[in-house]
Amino acid sequence: MSDKEYKLQIDPAILKLLGPSLYTNIYYVLAELIANAWDADAKNVYIIDKGNEIIVEDDGIGMSYSKGDVNKYLSIAEETRVDTEDSKTSNNRLKMGRKGIGKLSALAVSPNVSVMTVSSGEKSGFILSREVPKNGLLEPIREDDVIFEKIDINGTSIRMPNPEYKLNKGLDVIKKNLIKMFPVVSSDFRIHIIRDNNSIIIDSFDINIIKELASIITIGDEYKPLTEHFNPEVKERVLELKDERNEYKETVELLTKEGEIEKFELIVKGWIGAYRSTRGRKVELLEFQDNFLSLYSNGKMGEFNILPRIGQNKLPEVYVVGQLHIDLFEETMLPDMALSNRQGYKDDDKRYELVSIYAQKLLSDIINMRIKWTSIKNKEGREQQFQQYKSREETFKENVLSYETNVTSEVTSSINTRSKEELSKTEVVEAIVREALEKHKGLLGLKPLVDRDKKRILISQTRHDKDLADTIYEMLLFNGIPKKDIIFSNADDEISRIPEGHSIYDYLRSFFVDSISDEKMYVIYVTSTRMGQSWGAIVEVGANWITQMNHKIFNVEGFRPEHPLDDNLQWHQSKRVENKLCMDSLSIDIFCQKIEAICDDLGYTKKNRDENKTKLKTLVLEQ
Repeated sequence: MSDKEYKLQIDPAILKLLGPSLYTNIYYVLAELIANAWDADAKNVYIIDKGNEIIVEDDGIGMSYSKGDVNKYLSIAEETRVDTEDSKTSNNRLKMGRKGIGKLSALAVSPNVSVMTVSSGEKSGFILSREVPKNGLLEPIREDDVIFEKIDINGTSIRMPNPEYKLNKGLDVIKKNLIKMFPVVSSDFRIHIIRDNNSIIIDSFDINIIKELASIITIGDEYKPLTEHFNPEVKERVLELKDERNEYKETVELLTKEGEIEKFELIVKGWIGAYRSTRGRKVELLEFQDNFLSLYSNGKMGEFNILPRIGQNKLPEVYVVGQLHIDLFEETMLPDMALSNRQGYKDDDKRYELVSIYAQKLLSDIINMRIKWTSIKNKEGREQQFQQYKSREETFKENVLSYETNVTSEVTSSINTRSKEELSKTEVVEAIVREALEKHKGLLGLKPLVDRDKKRILISQTRHDKDLADTIYEMLLFNGIPKKDIIFSNADDEISRIPEGHSIYDYLRSFFVDSISDEKMYVIYVTSTRMGQSWGAIVEVGANWITQMNHKIFNVEGFRPEHPLDDNLQWHQSKRVENKLCMDSLSIDIFCQKIEAICDDLGYTKKNRDENKTKLKTLVLEQ
C-alpha cells in the first residue's frame, strides 16, 4: 500500500449532494475535465470510451504529492484564482478554472472515480467517491497500479467506471458537441476521441458551420478570416450578406471583490450567423441543438444558448448560430458571475446585462441580413425558373411545328402508296392517321413540363385597389394555391410579383400570347372607377378579350364592369367605408363562391364554404 495520505478538505456529505446533481449531461462534465487539462498546460487531451469506463487523460504538468499539488487539488471549493498574477498558467494561458469544484464533475458520471497523476515521474493516485468516511480520507491507489493509456512523464488521468451517462455512438457527434464547448482547440491544444480502434481529433474550429450560413457578422480581427469560408450560394450582392466589424468595446464601472469601484473595458469578440436552411438538423445532436448563441470566457463556454433570453421566440431565430467571447466575465479582480454548475451566468450582473443588449442588436442585424439573402435567393430562383420555362416553351413550339410537318408528311406518303379502293375505306384512312400520330407523339413530351411551369392565375388590378387584390390573394393561398402559380404585380410577397429586370408587358406576353400551351391563364379582374385610368389594366382586359381566357370579376361599388369583360355573369361587389374594405353577408358568400369556383376550374382542392367565410371575415369588415 502507498504511504501517501489523501485527505479531502471538505465535509464528505457535500459530495453526495453536489457531485451527481451538478451537471445536466456528460459534455459539461467533460468540459470541466478538459478545462483542468488546459489549466495544466496540456497539449493533448484524450477522451477514451471503453464502454464500461470513460477515461479523460491529459499530458499537462500533472500533480506532485511532495510539492503539495495533490493536497491543493483536494481542497474543494477553494478559489484557484485570487489575483492577477494567478490568472495565467506558466505557458501564459488564461486560466479557465476558478471555483475549485470542477474536479467533482466526474462524480456526476460515476460514484467512484480514479484520479491518477504523474509529475516528473512521481506517481500518485486515489479514489474520489461520493461515499467518503467522516475523517475525509480517500482510498489510495498503489503506485504500481497507477497506469496511463497515453502519457508517461507528466499528466493526469480521470477514470470513470460504470458510467451513468453514455457518450453518443458516433465519434463525429461527440466532436460536434465538444467543439461547441471548446472553440479554442488548435495544434497546441488537441482533443482526441478514442473508441476501440477508431479515433478522431479536434484541433481546429468547425469551419463547416460557416459554409452553411446565409449571412455572417464577425466581431474583431481574430474572426475576420471566417468570412473566407462563407458561401451564401447567391451570385448577387454577397457583400450585403457579410459584415466584418471591429471588436465591441465599452468602458464600464464595476465593483471589485474588495468592494472598490474601478473602471474596466468590456470587450466582445466572435461571430454570429444565420443558416441557409435548418433541413436535416436536430437529428443526431441530442445534447445541444444546432441553433444557439453561446457565451465564452477565457476560451471556455460559460453559457450555451442565450437566444431564449434575448430573442422574441420568432421563427427566424431558429436559423441563428454564433459564439461571443467576453473575457471580462472571468476577470479575477471581479466577483465570480458564473453559476455553480458552470452552465450559465448570473443575469443581474452588469457585465451580462451589457452583453445582452449588444447581442440583441446583433440578433436583429443577422436576421435582417438573412431576410435579404432569402429575397436575393428567391429572385435568382424565380429568374432561373422563368428562363427554364421560356426555353421549354421555345423547344415545345419547335417540336409542335415538327410534329405537324412530320405527321402531314407521313400521312401523305402513306396515302400515296395506297390504292383508291383502300382509301375508300374509313378504317384504313383512320389507321394511317393514327399510325402517324403515334409515331411522332414523342415530340409533344415537353407539354406536361410547360403546363406545370406556366403561371396559372393573374390578378389584374390597379395599385389603388390593392386592399381588395390582397384579400383575393390571401384567400387563394388559404385554399392551397401556391404563390408561384400567381402573378400579382403589387403583392407584398415577391414570389408572385413580376421578376426584377423584366418589363411587365413582356413578362405577361410570355404567358398570354407567346405560349403554345393550351393551358390558358385564369384572370381575376379587380375593377373600380380607377380601372379606366390605368393603362396596364386596360391592356390586360384587351389581352383577355383576344385570347378568350376564363375570368372572374371582383368589383368595388361605384363602377359597373362592361364588355369585353363577361358582364352577363354576376360579379362580386365590395364597398369602401372610410377607406376600409367592407362586405355584407351576401357579398361575403359570393366572394367565397367565386374563389371556390376558381379552385374547381383549375383543379385545386378548395376549403369548404364555412371555412372560407370564417377566414374572409378576418380580412374585411362585415356590415
